[in-house]
Amino acid sequence: MRLRHPDGSTVHLSYCTNVHAAEDLPGIHAQLSGVAARVRRLLGVERLGLGLWLSQHAAADLTARPGELAALRERLTALGLEVVTLNGFPYRGFHDEVLKYRVYTPDWADADRLRYTLGLAEILTALLPDDVTEGTISTLPLAWRTGWTRAKAAAVTAHLDVVAQGLRALASRTGKVIRLGFEPEPGCVVETTSQARALLSDVDHDHLGLCLDACHMAVGFEDPDAGAATGLPIVKLQASCALVAPPGAQRALAAFDEARFLHQTRSATGYADDLGEALAGGLPADESWRVHFHVPLHGAPPPPLTTSAPYLRRLLETLLGGERPLTRHVEVETYTWHVLPGAPADVPQGIAAELDWMRGQLAALGLKET
Repeated sequence: MRLRHPDGSTVHLSYCTNVHAAEDLPGIHAQLSGVAARVRRLLGVERLGLGLWLSQHAAADLTARPGELAALRERLTALGLEVVTLNGFPYRGFHDEVLKYRVYTPDWADADRLRYTLGLAEILTALLPDDVTEGTISTLPLAWRTGWTRAKAAAVTAHLDVVAQGLRALASRTGKVIRLGFEPEPGCVVETTSQARALLSDVDHDHLGLCLDACHMAVGFEDPDAGAATGLPIVKLQASCALVAPPGAQRALAAFDEARFLHQTRSATGYADDLGEALAGGLPADESWRVHFHVPLHGAPPPPLTTSAPYLRRLLETLLGGERPLTRHVEVETYTWHVLPGAPADVPQGIAAELDWMRGQLAALGLKET
């Protein structure tokens, strides 16, 4: 969906397709016609934005077979779908039975991550609608913190220089600017926006910046204004809500301790890499816990649990409630529908409800659908 900010600029609202398990081209086409098109109909909009996730396998296939890339663009248009942003964080196997720490590999010290990201940028220039000249890609926050060495840091610096050069050359050749957003996340080398400022202050800010994930920021107890204060461009916002347990209510979180994804958990004075570790005594029970478990934006878990939806509202106001938008790409990213306790049978309906909730929040800030 496209919305007009009061300053006249366009803000793109999409949902992230990493919620779907498809990792090859037939599966992606099936998810477009079977899920995304239905979400669009449920919302009653002519055009629905997607934050498309392409696994390394699918991206390589599209790069090697230009006809398939043209066919994908045609399918998007025929279904009333458009892509201005890609999720380039997961590399492959995002819906494996057990993923956990593997989601951070390959990291930015590995040339495979560089090649994958530059391939995504080429693909995105071909998928952008004719009237859009700027696309974005979100990516991991350099690496998981374990094993971070001077040698890895040097390799990352070299790869960031190469990706910036590649994006500059791509813009010169195609007229399409692709911007890459590094996504701070608890437990990673770039865990907070302040760490992002320290580690990314010298990169090419015409093409490299931040992707702010509202769930991650809430789990980190960051001020909603922190991202805007870094001086780094905010190329994308991932609209997401964390799971919150008030003091003494942590037992209710046990239903969310599942095997696929990593659920970093933080309190005011403690941190655990995963929810199971926190529940085993890793965090003080007399403090509120915030859990990296993306929960639906529009709903609430069974009491006494709550979500960080109030935090998301404040972040939206910071980024989009001013005289000009601080980002123009907003991606709803709830990828956990299938591992939620009592997972709903009708996921497309849930995605549509989230997007409807989000456009209501944006309308309250003065943005109007176009």
